[in-house]
Amino acid sequence: MDGQQIQVSDEEPEVLREESRRRRRRKKAITSSPCTSMDQISVEFVLPTVARGGNGPDSLLLEVAGNWTVEQVKAQVWLKAVTLNLCPDFYQQFSPDHCILLYQKKGNVCEIYDKHQVFQTLDCIRYWRALKKDVGRIQLVPRPQPSEESQQYQSYLNCLIGYDVTDVSNVHDDELEFTRRKLLTPRRIELSDRDPKLYSMDPWVTRKPLHDMMESLIDNKNNLIHISTASQTIKVSIDDTPTQVLASFFAKTANKRVLLGIPENKCETDFVLRVCGREEYLYGEKPLQNFNWVRQCLKNGEEIHLVLETPPDPELDLVQKEDWAQVDDCTGVAGTHEQLTIDEKDHERVFTISMWDCNRKFRVKVLGIDIPSLPKVPEFVVFIEASIFHGQQLLAQERTTSKSFNEEVLWNCWLEFNIKIKDLPKGARLNLQVICGKQPQTSNSKGGKTKSRLLYYVNLLLIDHRSLLRQGEFILHMWKMPEKSEESSSSINADKLTSATNPDKASSMAIAILLDKYCYPVVLPKSRDVGRDYGAAGEEAEGGERGQREMPNHLKKQFEAIVATDPLHPLSPEDKELLWHFRHECMRDPRAYPKLLGSVRWGKQEDVLATHRLLERSSAWDTSGLDVGLAMQLLDCHYSDAQVRSMAVRKLETLEDDDVLRYLLQLVQAVKFEPYHDSALVRFLLKRALRSKRIGHFLFWFLRSEIAQSMHYQQRYAVLLEAYLRGCGENMLQDFRKQVEMTEALQKVTCEIKAMSDDKYHVTAQVVFQLRQKLETLQASGLPESFRVPYDPGLRAGVLLIEQCKVMASKKKPLWLQFKRADPTTLSKDPIGIIFKDGDDLRQDMLILQILLIMESIWETESLDLCLLPYGCISTGNRIGMIEIVKDATTIANIQQSVVGSTGAFKDELLCQWLRDKCVSEEKFQQAVERFLFSCGGYCVATYVLGIGDRHNDNIMITESGNLFHIDFGHILGNYKSFMGISKEWVPFVLTPDFLYVMGTSGKKSSPHFQKFQDVCVKAYLALRHHTNLLIILFSMMLMTGMPQLTSKEDIEYIREALTVGRSEDDAQRHLLDQIEICREKGWMVQVNWFVHLVLGIKQGVEKRST
Repeated sequence: MDGQQIQVSDEEPEVLREESRRRRRRKKAITSSPCTSMDQISVEFVLPTVARGGNGPDSLLLEVAGNWTVEQVKAQVWLKAVTLNLCPDFYQQFSPDHCILLYQKKGNVCEIYDKHQVFQTLDCIRYWRALKKDVGRIQLVPRPQPSEESQQYQSYLNCLIGYDVTDVSNVHDDELEFTRRKLLTPRRIELSDRDPKLYSMDPWVTRKPLHDMMESLIDNKNNLIHISTASQTIKVSIDDTPTQVLASFFAKTANKRVLLGIPENKCETDFVLRVCGREEYLYGEKPLQNFNWVRQCLKNGEEIHLVLETPPDPELDLVQKEDWAQVDDCTGVAGTHEQLTIDEKDHERVFTISMWDCNRKFRVKVLGIDIPSLPKVPEFVVFIEASIFHGQQLLAQERTTSKSFNEEVLWNCWLEFNIKIKDLPKGARLNLQVICGKQPQTSNSKGGKTKSRLLYYVNLLLIDHRSLLRQGEFILHMWKMPEKSEESSSSINADKLTSATNPDKASSMAIAILLDKYCYPVVLPKSRDVGRDYGAAGEEAEGGERGQREMPNHLKKQFEAIVATDPLHPLSPEDKELLWHFRHECMRDPRAYPKLLGSVRWGKQEDVLATHRLLERSSAWDTSGLDVGLAMQLLDCHYSDAQVRSMAVRKLETLEDDDVLRYLLQLVQAVKFEPYHDSALVRFLLKRALRSKRIGHFLFWFLRSEIAQSMHYQQRYAVLLEAYLRGCGENMLQDFRKQVEMTEALQKVTCEIKAMSDDKYHVTAQVVFQLRQKLETLQASGLPESFRVPYDPGLRAGVLLIEQCKVMASKKKPLWLQFKRADPTTLSKDPIGIIFKDGDDLRQDMLILQILLIMESIWETESLDLCLLPYGCISTGNRIGMIEIVKDATTIANIQQSVVGSTGAFKDELLCQWLRDKCVSEEKFQQAVERFLFSCGGYCVATYVLGIGDRHNDNIMITESGNLFHIDFGHILGNYKSFMGISKEWVPFVLTPDFLYVMGTSGKKSSPHFQKFQDVCVKAYLALRHHTNLLIILFSMMLMTGMPQLTSKEDIEYIREALTVGRSEDDAQRHLLDQIEICREKGWMVQVNWFVHLVLGIKQGVEKRST
């Protein structure tokens, strides 16, 4: 510690500086400015005991040293109370920890929560100074115990979460409880700002302008709206607001009120408009064209049917009152280096130490490892590899010697890293790995490379959530490296980043380590006081002038070329050096931020401080337009710095709800890349979910699914989900309870059905009978009467239509379920069809469907409607989920097989004939062909770009209106199935002779429809190329999240090739047209493949699924 380190370890502590310098510094400290850490703060403490006269509580005045910790302050108060002999029975019986510290701020009671915090960094000090108070006031109250009611409520929340957030048996610090308390503040702020009426109805609106394609669908901006309650139809403009629609309706029906059952004393302000059959409201002062449901109706050529009703009661969204006091806003925030440094201070009055005074190298003592049951590899030797990472950047690495692998292996050795303690950044993690290799065969072997294998791993954040350097001994229970065949192997990239330890303490490998111990807490400062920072700040000021000089022309081209590369492009050391040298130039162009921040040496304190200053001073980021891909790139696993990640989140704050939903899947995954539980991203997700029921609904299921599937991140997701559930309101809690009950009941039935089904594919009538009996029993024994459909919260499903339910002939025996629509205002006679699956991870399907939605929005901006049909699909637990059954749809295989059996695969005209039979007129048929043409083009381009494989006639479907769509995305990014070692994918995408026949062409011939199809494909393909970076970023963020097809950067490399990155538009157009020609030439090969699939399908008795 700059030659003055105060430490306790098995080495002698380093000697303090000479006495004369110490005296000189003490003198300086006394005469220094009033902002030093020696500030005395006058505080009146109101005690929990009653004064002797009985006229109120005891109180005492204390001069608090600014650099005392909260724990020391409490101890001093206690000591003074004992000294003054105030209520000796109380103060001698209890310890200071028996009480908590509270203060008043703007009418709210706040708790000073963190006992390790330096007193002068507390929010209450800032608050008192702002009010110019000479004496602050703090109340000591006995630590409250949770009431029975609050314990029951906690148990209820734990059931919804699927995890007990109060269980601290598997933590080595208080971060879990700390975060739970800290998230109370943003929750309260959000709830106080929330408009109860707006929240209760949650209108789904967009600010995006209508694109040309949509404009052309609107006839003079006048449309008919049917008010179903009163059987009235009124003509409105799409520029009208719901308030104007209600006014028009009441004006038109003024003389019919009695007939319509509308009381005379009611007017339009007493009613709202809701979509018939859906819990979707048209409310507020936005024009009709901004409501997503209205746009959907216009796009699909459907009439707009609304129902008139009284608004929902906001009281139903009541939030249960919290027992907790709000924690101090600055909880966990460290002081500046000047407040914490021991330089120029009286060492006898030092109570905390700045990490930036610690000039020695970081080290760790590896004591040993211990495992209850040794793997059967006695000839193996093991060693520990210890690495320090920041994000994906390796800062330092050391390893122990190799030893024979036994149940207990002891090293007792210090590993000193080539990084100083002062250079450790916030978020740095110590990664410990147990690696084994085979014992050398002979003693004279020359230490050649032996094949080693990673067996176990664990991480420890070196600086905790309160910015304190870790000290002392740790016993960490390690995670086992999964075998490649295990399901968990696909998520290993993300799992290896976790700072959680293995909860299975009884059978897991444990590693014991020792970190240097000090007499005082060692704190990472939040910043330097720039006015006093003559070293780094001065260098940065000079470097600033030097860095802001005009960049030479020959380097400008090189710089532009680096910035223009896609996110997968690796940066050379020379590239990084150039970017860092011209960092001021980089700050003017937000596109350069990911490249620049990837070039920072995060293991150098000076570079980190310089980067933070640049980010604070630059306005280019905040004033630039929103680039979602760019902001989300800074949230991936390569960036661990809180300031960088907060900057990215700040940009996302401008996203409207529609876009938050669009990217929610990735944002939830990005939480894994946060070093700590509490972060700007977590708070962003919490805030947006508490504002919108729709976002909250999907956040609930995305988090619950991860909690069930990812032990490595259970705690983090559970803390966020609890924070949301404590603010979403009683109505939403009841809805979630019903959905969870339904999911758990159906899972139990599915398991029982699987247990009684022997055959892999065949389903007997007896099995279907058993299913229906079980569903009847369930329905009679208290299954929820209705529940929100998890993949579509606007839809409420009612009772099961048991006679229409069946077991699907598939390996996992999914349930085909039909539910009655619960909403009495529905106009649809069709039931709600849901496939319930147990045994398949639906997260990959969810990803593809989400990317399809994003592609659709890209195409809409180019006025292209490619009629994609991203059906509902959601993972609700560990390999459990629900898939929407699209009505009036069937598989291509069903169509081919229904007429002539398996040879139907070679009958080009069958599909066209089926479509014609489903259309009541020639006009309808031509519309169906048009829809087929666009949807086929959309899916051809999408499946090609995403490398979606295993495309056979049983996972391509078509609706009776001609909408083609794909299902079951098990193989993506070019990871194709093979049959007997030969790839089953002979073509870039599916464009078979029967598809071409619908477009009026065959062989090499062309037709107007086919020409239009080619034009549509080219436009769609070129539009996606303009968003290459976004697509790459979205996929790379999912790289590490547990998908069998997404495990390495090479997988995403496929997208670059498919989108012809680096080539001209003309080249890209020719490339796509060439792919279409390949499909035409090899279409017969796909037909052979489909024929084989049909034959095998008949052989195995496969029932074709209609999703």
